[in-house]
Amino acid sequence: MEVDFKQAPPKAKLDHICVLVHGLYGQPSHFDYVASALREKHGNDLYILVPKSNKGSLTYDGIELGGERVAFEIEEALVILHNLGHNIRKMSIVGYSLGGLVARYAIGLLYTKGHFDKLECVNFTTFATPHVGVRSPARRNHFWNVVGARTISESGRQLFMIDSFRDTGKPLLGVLATPGSIFMLALEKFKHRSLYANIVNDRAAVFYTTGISRIDPFAHLDKVDINYVKGYASVVVDLDHSVDLRQKTQTTRHPLGQISSHGLSILQKLPFHLFVVLFVTISSIVYLLNSVIQTMRSKKRIRLHHQGKSGFSVSSYRDPLFMEEMQNAVDDMYESVNASHQPEYLSQDEENTENQDLSSTPFSQTNEREPHQSSGTEKLLTEDPAGCRSSSRMSRPTPHTQTTDTTPFPTLALTMAQFEIIDALNSVGFRKYPVYIHNDKHSHAAMIVRFLKKTFDEGKTVIRHWLDEEFRP
Repeated sequence: MEVDFKQAPPKAKLDHICVLVHGLYGQPSHFDYVASALREKHGNDLYILVPKSNKGSLTYDGIELGGERVAFEIEEALVILHNLGHNIRKMSIVGYSLGGLVARYAIGLLYTKGHFDKLECVNFTTFATPHVGVRSPARRNHFWNVVGARTISESGRQLFMIDSFRDTGKPLLGVLATPGSIFMLALEKFKHRSLYANIVNDRAAVFYTTGISRIDPFAHLDKVDINYVKGYASVVVDLDHSVDLRQKTQTTRHPLGQISSHGLSILQKLPFHLFVVLFVTISSIVYLLNSVIQTMRSKKRIRLHHQGKSGFSVSSYRDPLFMEEMQNAVDDMYESVNASHQPEYLSQDEENTENQDLSSTPFSQTNEREPHQSSGTEKLLTEDPAGCRSSSRMSRPTPHTQTTDTTPFPTLALTMAQFEIIDALNSVGFRKYPVYIHNDKHSHAAMIVRFLKKTFDEGKTVIRHWLDEEFRP
């Protein structure tokens, strides 16, 4: 493994490693802008590692395998840096898209190997990461939930939560968010946890999953006024008070006028719609054919990896997923939760009726700048609606603190497993920043300025906010 020291003077003594983990079918170059911004501000103390062993179609191989690759690269870098005389005392990790899930898996492995006994865990940040999977919270999209899960090999199964991870009988995303698991214990080690979530045009990862939320306050932007963080408008949405509901206005139009206007609009857009149908049909066929090929290659790589023929031994990364003293408590919790949930998939009305105590109460946010002291049972709380009139950013309520304000936004029709993930991750605490990219329809890429492009400049504002307000050297 080569270590790049172009970022700092040759005689600089680096003490902080920051790992940047790219997303699905991603490349290390996707983090070029983020890395350059980090170097400009913290280059003299910070070593930036962008793992290369999980790029391109290798990300099809699943979060587990990707996490093992990234953990291996981090361990290699730590050894090399130590041998070169650098005293690495601190670690931060940043995940983009699928990379956020890979990062959460990797830190669990590092935790079990004792690295966090020697390193101060400083920053953990995700950008547009589908923490709650990518299953569509609408029954009319059942086709997407079935087909999408089977087009990107093991990663697809895990993202749609149709996998059963090892001998747990649970999907991997559920295990990642299980209180008492090595992954949650590792996440709690980080002093500063934050996330950035697009509110529009993120087809890869929609707001509820990247923002870890039961609701979507931004589903109808014509009905709300958005409040932005001072100095970062109109891109980064205010954490404490994200939206205000607009007053309803009554407008009347003659029925014939509405019909004629609608018909004219359809005729004007007809050529465009025909082009889209043709383009989507051809693109879908090509995509599905490529997915079949990549899935076959991925399965072969996974098999070789489990056989120890992928370049490094995996045995050291196959420790128990739960700390031994917490295993029984975790098993009891899951049995109780499963027994209490009848339907697997609830509509909004059903969820609001049967879980009214959860859906009508916003989650009480904790101040993530202080060490988290709550026990496993204290972590199962109800959820904050992504900063909509949330608690003050400098206050820290006790673990059981709840507000009595009701949210005007309906609860999404997610699965019970997804609700459990949301509650567990919110109990650990993330500082959440919704992001509004106006100038480009590809907000998923624009958020981190995946490549230099004028319409991606709003992403530079996102990164500037992260470096100014969230990242601690």
